[in-house]
Amino acid sequence: MTQEKLLKAAGLGHEISAREAWKLFGIMAEFFEATEKLADIRPAVSVFGSARVKPGTLYYRLAEETARLLSAAGFAVFSGGGPGLMEATNKGAFEGGGMAVGLNIDLPREQPSSRYQHISLRFKHFFARKVMFAKFASAYVVLPGGYGTLDELFEALTLVQTGKGRQMPIILVHEPFWRGLVGWMQERLAAEGMIDDTDCQLFQVCNEPRQVVDAIFNFYEKRGFEPSPAEREVLLNL
Repeated sequence: MTQEKLLKAAGLGHEISAREAWKLFGIMAEFFEATEKLADIRPAVSVFGSARVKPGTLYYRLAEETARLLSAAGFAVFSGGGPGLMEATNKGAFEGGGMAVGLNIDLPREQPSSRYQHISLRFKHFFARKVMFAKFASAYVVLPGGYGTLDELFEALTLVQTGKGRQMPIILVHEPFWRGLVGWMQERLAAEGMIDDTDCQLFQVCNEPRQVVDAIFNFYEKRGFEPSPAEREVLLNL
């Protein structure tokens, strides 16, 4: 490589470094804005599900009713803020009288925000958004969904399993949808030693919206929703 090419390459490296430095400021701004707006919204439940489900279908009605009952019971309800089951979740929370929060994400294919949101935040980075779902949640409720939903589910399970997140209910809704995955986790992951048998107890399966609400209250019956000092330290370092 000639001296001229070396100098050009060095200059390009400085340009890339400068862009990366500015990018870090953008990431910090996302964390700051979201933390500032969400810090006092507790107790909250993060709800996940497919963006592709249409209004009026079984899963849509299930998401809407579950969120409505959670909201009426005093929980703020977080969703991904988009269409499908995210919209159903925000709609149910909105109508339940509690706080409906949408953590929206910018995608190559535009994902319109649901109109049923008291607070609407928009993220460019999946990882910043995922931290907010985990940091302020007292429970995860996971409805039928695709890759994104599964990503959030296994993120939550990993955080609880490793002690990097607080202990909390992780609830799968609608047993027929989850039956194959749960069976595979028991028959392959646990049976072949990829996870401990007790790791299958980190989640539970419910079929009815009322069961979801009851399961969350049962989990916190003896300890309350406020994070302990140790849990606050864990969440600080999430």
